[in-house]
Amino acid sequence: MKIIIVGAGVVGFDVAKLLSNADHDVIVMDMDGDALVSVRDKLDVMTLQGNGTSSTALQEAGVDGADILIAVTAIDEVNIVACMLADRLGVKTTVARVRSGELSRTQSVLKSSDFGIDLVIHPEESAASEVARLIRRASATDVLSMADGKLQLVGLRLDPDASVLDIPLRDVARSRSELKFRVVALVRGIRTLLPTGAEKLRKGDQVFVMGRPQDIPDVLRLLGKSDRKISNVMILGGNAVGAKVALELSRDKDMHVRVVEPDLERATELADVLDRCLVIRGEATDIDLLVTEGLPNMDAFVAVTDNEESNLVTCLLAKHLGVYKTVALLSQGAYIPISQSIGLDAAVNKKMAVSSEIMRFLHATHVHSVATVHGLDAEILEIEAGNGAPITKKTLSKISMPRGILIGAILKGDSVEVATGHTQVNAGDKAYVFALPRAIHDIEAMFKEG
Repeated sequence: MKIIIVGAGVVGFDVAKLLSNADHDVIVMDMDGDALVSVRDKLDVMTLQGNGTSSTALQEAGVDGADILIAVTAIDEVNIVACMLADRLGVKTTVARVRSGELSRTQSVLKSSDFGIDLVIHPEESAASEVARLIRRASATDVLSMADGKLQLVGLRLDPDASVLDIPLRDVARSRSELKFRVVALVRGIRTLLPTGAEKLRKGDQVFVMGRPQDIPDVLRLLGKSDRKISNVMILGGNAVGAKVALELSRDKDMHVRVVEPDLERATELADVLDRCLVIRGEATDIDLLVTEGLPNMDAFVAVTDNEESNLVTCLLAKHLGVYKTVALLSQGAYIPISQSIGLDAAVNKKMAVSSEIMRFLHATHVHSVATVHGLDAEILEIEAGNGAPITKKTLSKISMPRGILIGAILKGDSVEVATGHTQVNAGDKAYVFALPRAIHDIEAMFKEG
């Protein structure tokens, strides 16, 4: 499939990497030649220096034969015009990253379809949704929904006193055989492992579990984590992300939300809109104010200001004061891998949230790749088994599976089955597969029609 990406920034790079790894024909356009050099040096994609709002440049990129155009520059107008031109030039699917909410408002005069845009991605809404999911699943470092909500992938870090340490995973599963789950990946230090049943869990491991949503709370308890109910939340920052998180969480009648915002005009505006939240005017650096306003009594603390160093420091302070769950909004991807090692519970990156949402949309229409998770050096793929594919010949335990591949679950029609050695994959079934980058082509071959 041929895909044109307009914009070689962090989001464009991330989406290009995912699509290239899924063996698609990708070309990245940007006006910035230096950004394109970085893309070209690190990814197996083509690049073109040019303006996405120019029909001539788009035609030079091969827009006539493209299946998808994804516009993710930092300028809304460029993304909208690029998609509009691509639609007029015959591209089947267009995706635009747009910060303004104008195109998605119900009462707006113009709709995204008026510009030929199939999907509008809002960075703030994507990040806010991810934060809200992390708060609701209190013990998790990562939460990803799959198969239309029939599956969840949950990440958690093992505590030093967890009872499952030094026990083979097969024995952990047998101890609660009624629970349908599978440990699909481990991050140990800087290494990503796709474990076998003989693998033993170690202190400090970050564990990724796939299972049915109704089983996840019991699985968390089995792994030494209580699925604690969050009732009191303090949000530092009343920007677009903070406001959307507050609005989302306050819809739960048992959730009590406080928002701290330094700007008086913005705080007044939020107080009018967030009628179920307490809005406090105060500086992010005013620790005495945060303590006075009840920070030590909070179940969760979310820092989403535009100053990521402030977000990190205040989250660490909240953790020191006994707050159970802390989440920070970080803009630099380099901060995310170290955030948990220094005491943060979870981190959200606006740009990465955008790329994940794009991939989820494309997965539903064109692309097998489902998602990636911060810090997990593995692709999560959804692959449909073709007629006569090697994977359909025997049960999983009797198939010689290439190294670097682990099948987590199978979607059979409308039902989901967590994969075991006894699982039989049939033609037409969809498998959720974890694959190290070197094994992507191997798993494609396993599911390819024979």
